[in-house]
Parts: sequence; structure tokens; C-alpha cells
Amino acid sequence: MKSIRSNRGFTLMEMSVVLVIIALILGAVTVGRDVYRGAVAERISSEFVQGWILAYDRYASQTGSVPNDGTLTGMIGGGTAATALCSTQLVDEMLKAGVTLPQGAMEGRQDAYIYQDRNGLPQRLQVCLQAISGWHEPSSSTGYVQRTRNVLVLHGLTPELAQQLDQRIDGKVDARAGRVREKRPGTNKVATPTENAAWSRDEMSNATTSMDAASATVTAYIKMSQ
Repeated sequence: MKSIRSNRGFTLMEMSVVLVIIALILGAVTVGRDVYRGAVAERISSEFVQGWILAYDRYASQTGSVPNDGTLTGMIGGGTAATALCSTQLVDEMLKAGVTLPQGAMEGRQDAYIYQDRNGLPQRLQVCLQAISGWHEPSSSTGYVQRTRNVLVLHGLTPELAQQLDQRIDGKVDARAGRVREKRPGTNKVATPTENAAWSRDEMSNATTSMDAASATVTAYIKMSQ
């Protein structure tokens, strides 16, 4: 004969304890995932992005010019804003000058880096070097003046990663000011600076909000030292 205790269901207190335990487990999983993505962003920033910035500086120091500037204008591509140095051409140009590159995706494709977005889906980050016009800088007489500047172009950034890189390099998240800025869609320029401007897209900017969908991506510019 079964006891009365064995036939009864869970008490409200017991169910509450179970729900609390489940919530703690889910919270720990979420925190762990955030910590992991933060660690990935730190690695991309310190090893890949900073690695390319250092490689550019070494190239300029060792050759006395910037990449793809045969006429010595001081501008990548000879100052032609539409000319970007990317892919194997970029890698070959740097290696030809004896510059050590970040590891990247594989041998010969050190310009790319494969990482996972918040949904665990693969994203491909790729760097290029380019001179862009329309880089707004403060001016005492007009407020801002547009100049042509050499930049490291970062294609394939999730908005989350873009904001983390912005915070790490500039000390705050601002898509239109500082050294890190968002590329304006359809142009090789950045928008006029405004205070605390947000990045144009977020993690759910794709047409579908399904957890199976890859995150939306943005393109960022990082101004080089010369």
C-alpha cells in the first residue's frame, strides 16, 4: 500500500524551489555566453585588429610610404578614395615588405577572421586598407572640416562586436566620432559627427528575428596614424 505522501503532488514551495533552480541555471548559461563573446571580442581586438594596425605602422616605418602609393602622395591608392587594397593583394603587399601579419583565417588569407555571432553562426570579418574622403575633423572656424584619411576598413562586424571594438579603442560607443566610425551605406564616407551617435543596426536588424538567422553586420573605419 502506497503512503499518502507518495501519492501527493509537489507543494507550492517545492515547485518554487525547482523554478528558482531552473532560472539560476539559465542565468548562468546566459552569463557564460556573454563572458565568452566578450572574450572573443577582446581576442579579435587585441590580436587581429590591433595586429593589422601595427602591421600598417611597420610597413610605413620600413618603406617610408603607405601601401599601394606608388606616387608617394601619403595616401593609400595614391589618394584615389575608390581604390581599396584588399584580400590577397593586401596580404602580398605587406609580406613583400617583410611585415609580419596576424594569423587570420589561414595562410595567405591573413586579412580574414572567422568568428561566431550571438546565435552561434559563423561570421567573416575582413580587413582592407583605403583612403577615404569626408573624414570630419574639428575646425575652430567652421566646426568641422572634411579631410582625406587612411583607414583600416572592417567588413562583416556584428553590431555587438562593432560596439565592443568602439568601446575598446575610443573609450566609448559613438558611431560617428573618434577613431572608430561606421561607414555610411552607399558611400566611402562617414556621416557628420553627432554626440553619442548609435550604430545604425542592432543584432536583430535582419528581416527575420529567428534565432536561426545570422546577425546583421556593419562596416567600420579605423583611422590610421598616417
